[in-house]
Amino acid sequence: MTRTHEKVGDLPRSNPAHTPLTAAQGIAAGFRLLEGRWKILILFHLFGGRVLRFSELERSIPDVSQKMLAQQLRQLEADGIVARTVHPEVPPRVEYHLTDWGQSLCPALDALLGWVEQKP
Repeated sequence: MTRTHEKVGDLPRSNPAHTPLTAAQGIAAGFRLLEGRWKILILFHLFGGRVLRFSELERSIPDVSQKMLAQQLRQLEADGIVARTVHPEVPPRVEYHLTDWGQSLCPALDALLGWVEQKP
C-alpha cells in the first residue's frame, strides 16, 4: 500500500505498467462489458454461486422481456462472465451461473456500491 496523505489513507497498489491513459482505457472496457439495462441486475441474482434457470431469472426480474433477458445473457456468456448449461432433457433445462471470473466481480461491485452510498 502506498500512502498519499495522512487524511486520505492508503491506496491499493496498481499495476506499475499502467499509465493514466491505459488505466482509464481498461476501466472503460470493463464498464462496456457491463453496459445494458439488465446485466448488473442479472449478476446480482447470480452472485454467491447461485444457479438459476431462464424462467427463474425471468420471474425475479419482472420488467424484463424474454427477448432482452436472452440477449443480455448471451452477451454476458460471450464475454465469459456467465456460463450456460443445457441439460439433455425434454424439454431442455437451461441453467445459468457465474464463471469464476464473473464471481470475482462481486467485491468490485460491492466496493462501487459502498462508494456511491458515501456520496455527501
